[in-house]
Amino acid sequence: VQLQASGGGSVQAGGSLRLSCAASGRTFSNYNMGWFRQAPGKEREFVATISGGGVNAYYRDSVKGRFTISRDNAKNTAYLQMNSLKPEDTAVYYCATSNMRWASIRLNNYTYWGQGTLVTVSS
Repeated sequence: VQLQASGGGSVQAGGSLRLSCAASGRTFSNYNMGWFRQAPGKEREFVATISGGGVNAYYRDSVKGRFTISRDNAKNTAYLQMNSLKPEDTAVYYCATSNMRWASIRLNNYTYWGQGTLVTVSS
């Protein structure tokens, strides 16, 4: 299983970015997808997750109402739309997938990880 994250960049506070995660190596729609982030000097943390069929999604509280996770199973790609970005959203963002279909907020459930894409939000 390979995951390729892209779409990071530098934006001012209040701006938007859309991250993409292209997956290969197995049937994409059978498994969940998650987005995590790691800020400098901090531990990696959960951001959002979506089930294999795209029906269920969950978010960390600090991004609810601003971020939206989605997936296009025909394109084997997951997305994270990030609006109203804040400086505290600055981090390397990672996409990941597990061997489960249902959405999971637990980092330890995820087996396969992309390489990360840097998001920098300036005030």
